[in-house]
Amino acid sequence: MSISENLKRVQDKIADAAIKSDRSPDSVKLVGVTKTVDLDRIKEAVSAGLQLLGENYVQEARNKVDQFGGRVSWHFIGRLQTNKAKYAVKLFHMIETVDSMKLAVELNRRAQPLGRVIPVLIQLNLAAEQTKGGLKPSDCLALIHQIAELEHLRVRGLMTMPPFFNDPERARPYFRQLRELSEEISAAGVPGVEMAQLSMGMSGDFEAAIEEGATLVRVGTAIFGERP
Repeated sequence: MSISENLKRVQDKIADAAIKSDRSPDSVKLVGVTKTVDLDRIKEAVSAGLQLLGENYVQEARNKVDQFGGRVSWHFIGRLQTNKAKYAVKLFHMIETVDSMKLAVELNRRAQPLGRVIPVLIQLNLAAEQTKGGLKPSDCLALIHQIAELEHLRVRGLMTMPPFFNDPERARPYFRQLRELSEEISAAGVPGVEMAQLSMGMSGDFEAAIEEGATLVRVGTAIFGERP
């Protein structure tokens, strides 16, 4: 299948999962993950209607963002080192992987001279996997209280990446846990903080994520094919 056909298939599955959950298909946004994807294939997807792209590496994004002007929005979805924050605040419309006050302070410092206010998501490591970034759930609200004091960042929700399972149903409890944590944080009423976004679900499990409340799903392989 072509990339445009793959994209249509993913969009249809997103719509079906949303409707199954009594939600509007418009309540779920597709983030096309472009890690290692060449420009020609990204352009094909954008021409077919993909409007939101996600990158894992700042350096790779720097070589792509300028190619598309204002036609698409970019989310940073990888592990962000503080020494790359100065580039990230220029390139991305949202940073989904904030998991420490050190990183938040550096993003805030770099956004200030640009006059930018950066929407961010707080990344949770719900399975405590050593190889992944993200906070323990018990540390999340305290960090959000601290970030809420920063003038140039706005917390807009949560993000997680559960362990890989062949069966998407095994990922469902992690998606549900993130939604429940989001509801708890929302109830805390931290000034300036909104739990508007839940970024969860990838090519193999995004339908289950949508059924559990995802508003952003990060899909690469199902659109662009297997990576080399």
